[in-house]
Amino acid sequence: MSWQRKDTTNILAATLICIIFAVYRLHVFMETDRNIYIKNMVCDRCVMVVRSVLERLGLMPLSVELGRAELSAPLTETARQALREALAPLGFELIDDPRIRTVEHIKRLIIELVHHQDNRLRTNLSQYLATECRHDYGTLSKLFSETQGTTIEKYFIAQKIERAKELLDYGELTLNEIADRLNYSSTAHLSAQFKAQTGYTPRQYRQQKERARIPLDKI
Repeated sequence: MSWQRKDTTNILAATLICIIFAVYRLHVFMETDRNIYIKNMVCDRCVMVVRSVLERLGLMPLSVELGRAELSAPLTETARQALREALAPLGFELIDDPRIRTVEHIKRLIIELVHHQDNRLRTNLSQYLATECRHDYGTLSKLFSETQGTTIEKYFIAQKIERAKELLDYGELTLNEIADRLNYSSTAHLSAQFKAQTGYTPRQYRQQKERARIPLDKI
């Protein structure tokens, strides 16, 4: 009889473990499914626009940040399609591919670092991305190059030059101050990268009447 009781206990324990695991997986699925990922969100205005779209569709966002929104409930397929159609005319799109989500996360981190956190540009980029994305930098670099046709380093430089254009347009800082803010070793280093990207030196760019700027989501 004792062995029968042991078998019954083991069966009950195994059943309980299966139930707990199933509940956990359901919880993780629901938590994951409540998060949606959106391409081309690059500024605070984008956050406001996306939040407005979600609220208009009755999706009740718990939070909205660059590239991601958390909803109060998982999206149905009908709601997902309606959201996709509402975002498209505004230049946004839902991201379903996990690989592209990672790439967009990398872009978003770089945009935040360059355009919104000038004081953190002295951060080691590879370590920063590896920590924030929870992947080794080699994997991130390979994925980015394969999907974007350029390297993380070149994308980073392009964003820095676009930030330099913005600061030049404001006219509040000297070139030396801009170089320091963007963590260039010298104005000569900044000028060389600026000309390589734009075809102009910073001084020539300032003298132009019509200054070409590239939207951050088009870089």
